[in-house]
Amino acid sequence: MLSIEQKTAAVVAALEDIKGEHITVLNTSRLSPLFERMVIASAQSTRQTKALADHVIDKLLEQGERARDIEGGRGGEWVLVDLGDIIVHVMQPAVRAYYNLEELWGDQAPAARHLT
Repeated sequence: MLSIEQKTAAVVAALEDIKGEHITVLNTSRLSPLFERMVIASAQSTRQTKALADHVIDKLLEQGERARDIEGGRGGEWVLVDLGDIIVHVMQPAVRAYYNLEELWGDQAPAARHLT
């Protein structure tokens, strides 16, 4: 079983592997008992959104971690991958701007990191 830091690093690496953009990691451990980290990434098409989510699932599975649930795969504008202690949002830029999860969760989060 991976530590939260190892799991977060694996998610970010998987997103970077296939050109996920504007990757943000939010520490939500003090805000929600349901998960400790939220990772948000942008994709430029529905195809890339789905591919990024699938790649995260595959890479974590290689390390013995399973996704609990996947939502939004049909539409592809926003795919959520529930890894238990980490929630991964892969969104197209317009959807990401509209919902603005960084502001919703990030203002209060103790550690927000923005990766490019």
